[in-house]
Amino acid sequence: MSRERDFLAITDFATDELHALFALADRMRTGDYRARPLEGMAFAMLFMKSSTRTRVSFEVGAWQLGAHPIFLTPRDVQLGRGEAVNDTARVLDRMVDGIMIRTFAHADVEEFARYSSVPVINGLTDLQHPCQILADLLTVRQHLGTFEGRTIAWIGDGNNVANSWCDAAFRLGFSLRLACPVGYDPDPAILARAEATGRVTLVRDPREAADGADVVTTDVWASMGQEDEQAKRADAFAGFQVNAALMKRAAKDAIFLHCLPAHRGEEVTAEVIDGAQSRVWDEAENRLHVQKAVMAALIGGESLG
Repeated sequence: MSRERDFLAITDFATDELHALFALADRMRTGDYRARPLEGMAFAMLFMKSSTRTRVSFEVGAWQLGAHPIFLTPRDVQLGRGEAVNDTARVLDRMVDGIMIRTFAHADVEEFARYSSVPVINGLTDLQHPCQILADLLTVRQHLGTFEGRTIAWIGDGNNVANSWCDAAFRLGFSLRLACPVGYDPDPAILARAEATGRVTLVRDPREAADGADVVTTDVWASMGQEDEQAKRADAFAGFQVNAALMKRAAKDAIFLHCLPAHRGEEVTAEVIDGAQSRVWDEAENRLHVQKAVMAALIGGESLG
C-alpha cells in the first residue's frame, strides 16, 4: 500500500481492506500486535475542533506505534491567522510522516490531502466521521461476532456520524435503518448511494428503526458549532430519545452505542447508556485500536492485502 494514500471517508477503503483493517485492529486490541512500524516518525495532529477521545486515542496510538505525536491547535499554526490550507499542508508535508485533521469543512481536509504527499487522516469534519464508525463496527464484531447480516438502527440527527454509517453500509454487508426528523436527513448524495444497495432505509419513526435491530446508536442533537440551535433541535427531536422502551423493541441481545460525549436525559437516558446493553466504553476504547490500524497501514506500511 502506498504511503501517500489518505483516509478521508469509509469508502476510501475497499471491502476486503476494511475486513483486513478490523482484523489488524483486533490484534491490537487483544495485545497480539506489538510491532512499532512508526518508529522514528513524526505524526502531526491538527485540531481546529477540540476533542477528548480523538486527541487521546491518536496521541497514545501514535506513541505506541513508535511515532512522536505533535498536537496542534489554531493557536499553534498559521491557519488561525489566515494562512491558506494548501500552504500549511505543503509545510507540514516537508516535516512529518503523517497528518490527522479534525476540523469543520470537509473541503479543507480534501484540499489538505491534495497538497500533502504524506497520508492524511480525517479525525472528523462536519460531513464525515469515519474513524468513529470503524470503532463502532469493531465494537459490534467484539460483542456480536460480526456486523455482516446485522441490522443497525441510527436514531437522531443525519449528521457526520450518520453519513459515515451510510458509507459503511454501502461498503459492508449489514442493514442500516436511519430514523431522522424531517429536515435533519443525512447528506443527500451519501444517502442516495447507500440506499441504492437496498440495505439502507430512512424512516421518521424511531420505533420502526429499532424494531428487531441488533445495534441501536445515536448522537447528541446539537453537535459542536450548533449550540445556538439547541432549543430548536430539542423540539425537532422530541420523541427521538433512546430510552428503555425503545431498546425493548430491539433484538434481545441488542447493544447500545454512542460516539460520546452524551447528554443524558436528551438523546439517551442514563438508564440506557449506563445499562447492561451499553457498550459505549468499549466503543470509546476501540477508537485507539482502529486508528492504530489505520496509521500502521497508511503510514507504517502494514499490508491490508
